[in-house]
Amino acid sequence: MIVSMWMTKDLVTIEPHTPISEAAALMAARRVRRLPVVEHRADGLHLAGIVSAKDILHAFPPDINPFAVLVPEGRLAPATAGQIMSRRLLTATPEMPIEEAAGLMAEKKIGALPVVRGSRPVGLITESDIFRAFASFFAPPQRGARITFDVSKGEDVFEWLGQSSRRRNVRVLSLIASQQDGVPVCVARIAGAATDEMLDEIWNSGHRVLNVIRYA
Repeated sequence: MIVSMWMTKDLVTIEPHTPISEAAALMAARRVRRLPVVEHRADGLHLAGIVSAKDILHAFPPDINPFAVLVPEGRLAPATAGQIMSRRLLTATPEMPIEEAAGLMAEKKIGALPVVRGSRPVGLITESDIFRAFASFFAPPQRGARITFDVSKGEDVFEWLGQSSRRRNVRVLSLIASQQDGVPVCVARIAGAATDEMLDEIWNSGHRVLNVIRYA
């Protein structure tokens, strides 16, 4: 899967001259925590920066909640988005693999990546989007099972599952390689009326099975 499949495409944006009080009100109204800052140029919109809820909180006095419905007159921060926005941006492209975006966000400890084509913003991928994407990898089938294999000896689980599933008309929904405490594992999701029979075959196959979760 790639970023464009999970990113927010209906972007809420502001401009560098937008007052941060207005940006705070927009965040509260749209229930978002980040606003890309864009500049209008002759060839269209260009990404100039990003403003986060944390940036706005730091710009206001500590006793003021900028996201409240009413902020007392005279206590509004005078800054604009251009004065507080982050300019040194890490970005993703629509074609970037979702796991690459997740790795970049984890490594840099950031909660979102603007998605650009060239320098033009086309979306925003957040940690919540990444979570939804990875959760979908392991969504339980209506009738099936999730099996975790220990493949530390280099077994070709994929080939065996393919042959067994064809014999029993069971679908292999996904197959993911990972590490568990340094041990290479393979997680497979299968579904079909003959799931129980295939599980019996798995247990008798000699493959090392760490865990089975059955979904009725």
